[in-house]
Amino acid sequence: MKYYSLNKIAPNVSFKDAVIKGLAPDKGLYFPKKIKPLVKGFYKNINYFSNEEIAFEVIKQFIGDEIPEANLKEIIKETLSFDFPVVNIEENISTLELFHGPTMAFKDVGARFMARCLGYFNKQENTTKVTVLVATSGDTGGAVASGFLGVKGVDVVILYPSGKVSEVQEKQLTTLGQNITALEVDGTFDDCQAMVKKAFLDEDLISNKNLTSANSINVARWLPQMFYFFFAFKQLKNKDKELVFSIPSGNFGNICAGMMAQQLGLPVKQFIASTNVNDIVPNYLETGIYTPKPSKQTISNAMDVGDPSNFVRILEIYKNDISELKKHLSSYSFSDDETRTAMKHLKENCNYIADPHGAVGYLGLKKYLAEKNAQGIFLETAHPVKFLDVVEPVINETIELPKQIKKVIDKEKVSIKISNYDKLKEFLLNS
Repeated sequence: MKYYSLNKIAPNVSFKDAVIKGLAPDKGLYFPKKIKPLVKGFYKNINYFSNEEIAFEVIKQFIGDEIPEANLKEIIKETLSFDFPVVNIEENISTLELFHGPTMAFKDVGARFMARCLGYFNKQENTTKVTVLVATSGDTGGAVASGFLGVKGVDVVILYPSGKVSEVQEKQLTTLGQNITALEVDGTFDDCQAMVKKAFLDEDLISNKNLTSANSINVARWLPQMFYFFFAFKQLKNKDKELVFSIPSGNFGNICAGMMAQQLGLPVKQFIASTNVNDIVPNYLETGIYTPKPSKQTISNAMDVGDPSNFVRILEIYKNDISELKKHLSSYSFSDDETRTAMKHLKENCNYIADPHGAVGYLGLKKYLAEKNAQGIFLETAHPVKFLDVVEPVINETIELPKQIKKVIDKEKVSIKISNYDKLKEFLLNS
């Protein structure tokens, strides 16, 4: 499989090179040259396949022969070592829980898959040490730290905005040590992301460091997120009723992966990009003008993104035709007050504790289904324990800490504070 840059200037590359480079030399995100739909019989018989077998069929065309079948199956087995249950909430509304992995966030799958791909490539060729440089608005950092912990030949540097991630999220990315370093940035997630992108284009750094990214800009982090949508479809009792997914959206990697699943033939009628007040995409669908804005801080911090990187991939899927995009995508924005009200409703009326991101996904689905008849699934992307300061006051209840969180919550935070790109560059060159 070949990948091309969405800026259409850089040369095409292999899956391996796309993973190692992360971002193309012309600043573009990589995108697969071909997307071949799966045979219809696959969907008809999906209940007979295990999650591992489904994942293999979904991902194999995007890797080709660059990872042998046996190795790829082993990577998938290690990646998918936990459950992805669909839980009924209300009539025609269910949630797909994506928080049963080691860091209790949906990003565990992509981080674990990418880490194992990179580990395989490093093992096959005695390559120079790779530095994974990643920006996080919350959950990416912990998932990447856990996924890459102890991987030989890989150092991980995580940038996160000081004071803008939850305590649990911060502990998950600052307490592991070994090959993981956390840089605490005086700024927003957008500042962190801008520094990462700048680093990939800095000739001084590129000539001295083998840099790659584990954000969803990286194809090995982004593409495995397709798995979720297939796992959800498998669990549906009625596969003939029209299906819609509502995805809490920040950097738009998850919803873009869902759209890739649709391109593979997964029968999804509509995707709903549910956002907080960082409403760049809802505004775009309404006005036809894409206008990035400085991000605003909210209680659903992983979605505090003012210029979502993966939206360009979504535009590519639909050939930059907004009228075609609107046939498949709706998008709504919700305030913190609306999010808290939804969390309270879900606890009191459905006996379900949602994190603030899942609550935004629920709100988007409710708004869509108020006018359409379909069965809907919203993605619950992180365990509510990761947002105790938000969730507990709303539901007026103490949440018991799962074992994954107990392991890190009392550990001492270790981070290096930086204030600008020059400090990041200095750290990387001297590390």
